[in-house]
Amino acid sequence: MQHLRQLLEINNSELARLLWFNLYGLEATLNQARTEFPLDPGAKVCDDVLQELHSLLQPTPPQQNTGWEDPPNELKLSHLREAFDSDSELSYYLGNSQLQSQTDSDLWNEIQRKLLRVPEDLAASWRQRTLDLAQEVGAIADHSNLYQLPFIRDEIIYPGLSGTVQTQGLSLYQQPLSNHLVTQGNASDLPAAFLFLYMNFIEIDPDLHHALKSVFNFDVISLHSKPEQRHQYIDALSDRFQRTQKAEKNTDPLSILRAWIDMDEAIHSLVFVPPAERYSWWGKLQHESRRILKKVADEAINAGNEVRIRQLSGLYADICASSKDDLQLDCGGIPGEVLTCLRLYTRINQEESPGRVIFRSSR
Repeated sequence: MQHLRQLLEINNSELARLLWFNLYGLEATLNQARTEFPLDPGAKVCDDVLQELHSLLQPTPPQQNTGWEDPPNELKLSHLREAFDSDSELSYYLGNSQLQSQTDSDLWNEIQRKLLRVPEDLAASWRQRTLDLAQEVGAIADHSNLYQLPFIRDEIIYPGLSGTVQTQGLSLYQQPLSNHLVTQGNASDLPAAFLFLYMNFIEIDPDLHHALKSVFNFDVISLHSKPEQRHQYIDALSDRFQRTQKAEKNTDPLSILRAWIDMDEAIHSLVFVPPAERYSWWGKLQHESRRILKKVADEAINAGNEVRIRQLSGLYADICASSKDDLQLDCGGIPGEVLTCLRLYTRINQEESPGRVIFRSSR
């Protein structure tokens, strides 16, 4: 176990990342098998193995080098902080919480990550403004020094800085999905990519929450302040990923569709407070799951099934009859409207299943 831990703690190591992903997959598989075979003669040893895996996976995975650490009273980007915190349009989408970073490098990354949650036109204008304000203090955009997150494509999410402030930016890189966890060439490539991406993003963004009903039914939960919830959410996401893989192998259109509906719920249940705007970077990223889900639904229809899928949006009063166990927030969006659809409403061969949403209170 000592050498496993040493490898996991190596920064910017592809081998460390691969080990991290596969240990999570192994843990989820053993947890599921432990439930299915409670009387197995290896159950006690399996519990010990799961405890060791849990201990191994508690440290954060390889993270970016945040750059120079500046004393809190000497922030070069202090004007950027003040402008960002006082912008009313940003507050509409992000809520009234103030920036928390105490160094320039952390502040740059915190602001850029928050811009991923607002509409893309607003994010683009603000991203240019952050570069202009950084340039005033002698820092310039650096598109080469990027912390990489695995996904199904290459994309620079935002640049880092060089000069008087040095910090990494953030990018997606195309992660080969040719390991034993993934069957290539089908719709399951995307769940695998989301699993790997989310496991990494959760570790670098303390603002992330989850609203997955099977993990916790009654509230939107911070993954930063509740590490046990973070672990349970990732386990649930991994389990649903594996179910999509199993359904793909069985090739039954309805089994694939039902597995995808559950996977899509887990993907959309990783949220912020308030939730990311629909046309933000985050909103469009998560919508990729629903585009694939529509194709899976069309395949089920072509196989002779009656399928209706509906994303719940608009006034909560108009859709609440089609949803169940919804969550309410008092920030973000327009009072009385749906903030985000966590689970789609479905009707499959006369079997109706309610959706689930987060909505803004009307008061």
